[in-house]
Amino acid sequence: MPQSSHTVPILLAATLAAALIPACGGGGGGDSAPAEPSAPVQGGAPAPAAGPTQAQLVEQGRQIFRFDTFGDERQWTDTLRMHEVIEQAVSPNVALSVGLKVDAEAIPPAVAAAIQAGQVDLDSPATTVTLLKLNAVVGVKGEVETVNGVDHLKRVGITCALCHSTVDDSFAKGIGKRLDGWANRDLNPGAIIALSPALDATRKAAYNSWGKGKYDPRFNVDGISKPVVIPPAYGLADIHKITFTGDGDEPAYWNRYVAVVQMGGQGSFTEPRLNLSITHGTQDLVSSKLAALQAYQLSLAAPAPPPGTFDPIAAARGQLLFAGKAQCATCHSGATFTDANSRLHPTQDSIVEPENPSYASRSATKLYRTSPLRGLWQHAPYFHDGSAATAEDAVDRYNQGRGLGLTAQEVQDVAQYLKSL
Repeated sequence: MPQSSHTVPILLAATLAAALIPACGGGGGGDSAPAEPSAPVQGGAPAPAAGPTQAQLVEQGRQIFRFDTFGDERQWTDTLRMHEVIEQAVSPNVALSVGLKVDAEAIPPAVAAAIQAGQVDLDSPATTVTLLKLNAVVGVKGEVETVNGVDHLKRVGITCALCHSTVDDSFAKGIGKRLDGWANRDLNPGAIIALSPALDATRKAAYNSWGKGKYDPRFNVDGISKPVVIPPAYGLADIHKITFTGDGDEPAYWNRYVAVVQMGGQGSFTEPRLNLSITHGTQDLVSSKLAALQAYQLSLAAPAPPPGTFDPIAAARGQLLFAGKAQCATCHSGATFTDANSRLHPTQDSIVEPENPSYASRSATKLYRTSPLRGLWQHAPYFHDGSAATAEDAVDRYNQGRGLGLTAQEVQDVAQYLKSL
């Protein structure tokens, strides 16, 4: 039988001290290892410090992606008071139910064994606080203070990994090894935000209407609630327009936007095309991290489809249709399967349009980018609004809307090719 929440700290206390020592080194908000001393040069003066190698930059970016909040605790703690909600009402089972993930590799073996033996109460918020102390909740950083033997969550913030990482479920559903860059389509960000006691009923209702796997990155800017699906952060190498509307020319543009405007990080974002200028705090905790963060994102390849998830013979037929009768390659061109580096598209080119309001109309470009297709198998549903549940639905939507004349079998064949990418 699961034990009460009062016993959780006792069960885990013996492993916490040892566990937190490596955790602090691996999740310290993107801090890199101390630099090696510079070699002396003639005359005794130190040589100029060399910049980080590409490998070091990528590793710094990985730490930032996973563990850096950019100081957004001011939003999630001071404004939204989410630390109160988590400590009082968010058990691991509740957290998993809204799509939060747990990094199994951050859980000490003794704790993992206790969970598997049913000796840890997964319906107790105290267990969630313990997992935060272990830095085990993907994309959530907590500052935990122990008072009279009881852990209390003092501050909480979020990282890029909250929306753009998941786990492989190797330990249990929602618990496993991290999969960075994968769109967390199980996550329900709106339902999580709506738990805040600082929000009025109207805003809570808007957030609760979004649903699983969707987020509106402009709602807090223009007040319109019309979410889009959470996109993956992999497969971006050699693609300059990385968002649905191609607002910026590099990942660093959107990283700054999200870090400051959405996460509430300490820094500035300015976009004259939207008449938008936002500054949080007096210290910039964002700019110096953008190069490393981008380097890590660009290192993330799209995942290959698991064996047996598509029909290779049908996919071969679909490849010919993709380049021919189905006209997909007209826009989904080249090795990256997108023409985004050379052009953006007017709203009428999107099969989702006309929509009211148009998502593109809320963006800086007022246009749409052709989405790349590699790793498509991982992040259903499709289109920016998630209106196509399957690859077959997406192909048939174009078939009907563009009058392509594909047979039912040809629709299936093109979908099989998409699943093979």
